[in-house]
Amino acid sequence: MRVTIAEIASMAEVSVPTVSKVLNGRPGVSAETRDRVLELLSEHDYARRGASARQRVGLVDFVIFDLSTTWAHQLIIGAESEAARAGVGLVVTSTHGRRAGNRHWIRQLSARRSDGIVLVVSELQAGAEAELARLNTPIVLIDSHGGADSTAPIVAATNWAGGLTATEHLLSLGHRRIGIVTGPERLACSRDRLDGYRAALSRADIPFDPDLVVYGDFRVAGGEAGAERFFALDDRPTAIFAGSDHQAHGVYLAAQRAGLSIPRDLSVVGFDDVDLCKWISPNLTTVRQPLGDMAREATRMVLELGDPDVEVEPSRRIELATSLVVRDSTAPPPTRSR
Repeated sequence: MRVTIAEIASMAEVSVPTVSKVLNGRPGVSAETRDRVLELLSEHDYARRGASARQRVGLVDFVIFDLSTTWAHQLIIGAESEAARAGVGLVVTSTHGRRAGNRHWIRQLSARRSDGIVLVVSELQAGAEAELARLNTPIVLIDSHGGADSTAPIVAATNWAGGLTATEHLLSLGHRRIGIVTGPERLACSRDRLDGYRAALSRADIPFDPDLVVYGDFRVAGGEAGAERFFALDDRPTAIFAGSDHQAHGVYLAAQRAGLSIPRDLSVVGFDDVDLCKWISPNLTTVRQPLGDMAREATRMVLELGDPDVEVEPSRRIELATSLVVRDSTAPPPTRSR
C-alpha cells in the first residue's frame, strides 16, 4: 500500500508542510530534518504523484573536480554555450579534487533544485548516485578523465584511437623507443590511451617495454616525474607521448633541465589540444580531444533527459572523435638513434 505524506510526516515527527518542502527542494528545513525525511521517503519507496513530469527551473549544475586548468575552461565554455542556447543558467561547482557527492552538496542541490547535473569527476562518493536519484534529477557524465563508476549516460572521446594515432605519428617519423606518461591507472581513459599506444607498437612489430610506461596524474608534475624517470634509463626514449597537454608541458620542463632540445633531441606529443599547446615553445603536437563539443553534448543530453515532453533514450556512451594536430614538437629522431 502506498505511503502518504501524512504518514511520512508522522514517522519523522514533523508537519506535512515540512515534508512537502523536502519533496520540492525548498529551503526552510534543517539539514538534520531534511536527511531524516529523505531517509524515510527512500525507505518506504515514496513516489510523488506526477514526479515524472518535473517542473523546469531553468538551471543545470556543472560539477568539475578542478577549475585551475585551460582544460577545465574549455569544458565550461562548451557547457555554458549550450545552456545559453537552451535558455537556462549554468551553476559551476568544483570538488577541488575530492570525490563528488558529499551530503552537504546534495542538501544544497536539493534546496536549490536543478534540471540536470553534468559531472566531470573521476569518482562519486558511495551512495551519492542513489541520493541524487531520490531528487529525480537526471545525470550525465563527461568521461574526459575516466568518468565515475556509474549507470548514468557518458559522453567521451575516442581515447584508444587517440593513443594509436599519437604513437603511429611518432613511428612514422622513425622513432622506435617511445615512452608514454599516461594518466592514473584507475581511470578508463588512461588505460585506453595506453592500449592504443600498445596497439600501434604491435602493428609496427616493436616489442612492448614496460620500462617505457609511467602512470602520471594528468598534471605538469606528473609529466616532469615521468620524463625524469625515462631520462635516467641507459637507453632513454627519443620520443614521449604524454596523456595530457599539461603532462607534456612537464616533459618540456624536465627536458630543459636535462639539456635536451625539443624536437632535435626529443619529440613530444600531448593529448587534449588546449590553448597551452600554442603558448609553449615549440608549439605542441597533440591529439585534439573535442572538450567543448563533449560538454555541449552532455548539457544537451541532460536537458533532454529532464524534459517530460521529450521522449529520448540516449546511448549509454557517446564517443566523439579525436584527431591529431601536428605542430613543431615532433621530428625524426637524432641520427645516432635511428
